[in-house]
Amino acid sequence: MVTARAPVRIDLAGGWSDAAPFCEQVGGDVVNIAINHYAHAKLEADESGKVSVSYSCDIPMGSGLGTSGAINVALMAVINGAENSEELAFQFEKLLGNTGGRQDQWASRFGGMQHLKFIGTEVERVHLVPPPSFNRWLEKHLILADTGIRHSSGDLHDSVWSRYEEVLPHLMSIRQTGRDMASAVQRDDRFNLCEAMKAYTTAVGMLDPKLNEPYQILEGMSDVLAWKGMGAAAGGYVGIISRNPDATKEAIPWEILDWQIDADGLVLSQE
Repeated sequence: MVTARAPVRIDLAGGWSDAAPFCEQVGGDVVNIAINHYAHAKLEADESGKVSVSYSCDIPMGSGLGTSGAINVALMAVINGAENSEELAFQFEKLLGNTGGRQDQWASRFGGMQHLKFIGTEVERVHLVPPPSFNRWLEKHLILADTGIRHSSGDLHDSVWSRYEEVLPHLMSIRQTGRDMASAVQRDDRFNLCEAMKAYTTAVGMLDPKLNEPYQILEGMSDVLAWKGMGAAAGGYVGIISRNPDATKEAIPWEILDWQIDADGLVLSQE
């Protein structure tokens, strides 16, 4: 029996710039963090040699936390090994009609906190290593809350890419937020981290105002420093940076997900 565990992720900024055609024509920059909630896959053979594969995930599909990417990395790993499982997972999803990018699979495969640079069809990984005090601050002050609204990221992407020339300036702004976020994280610059997240959320609203609609109650909360919908937004989880996390958790109507950074990425084992 072969088993695999692959983490889902939080994306801090730059999402959308990892997807074609933008990443192929311009290039993209995303900062994301693997977290300690997982997709699981198992491959086993019975006494007759019949092989079966099964999978599950700790987080619901349509959450905005990259669940399908994590599931497919785990699946590819139990079938074909860890090597290149991230690209195989992306290609598998592409065959199924997913028009998203590569950030989810790379987060699941390699774990930790990453600045991912998308150049054509290639991905360059830069592991971000801020001081431990920054990680503790982020785990305390970044709230993950589930709106309960499920979405299909493929449908959301299709609605944006069909207006590519119209939204291109906003995609350029989104790419810049990824670069700004990477710099802020690496330098433990918490003020500019919040500024990059706010700039990202503004740019996503320019892609389509409906993407940010589920989270508008956050705009009136004085303790909230920044927020963004996870993944393609329009529901699922929202990330909220608050100066007073306990008060914000009490004030919002959503279920809270406790989380920590996952440094391991894909874990493959054989029995």
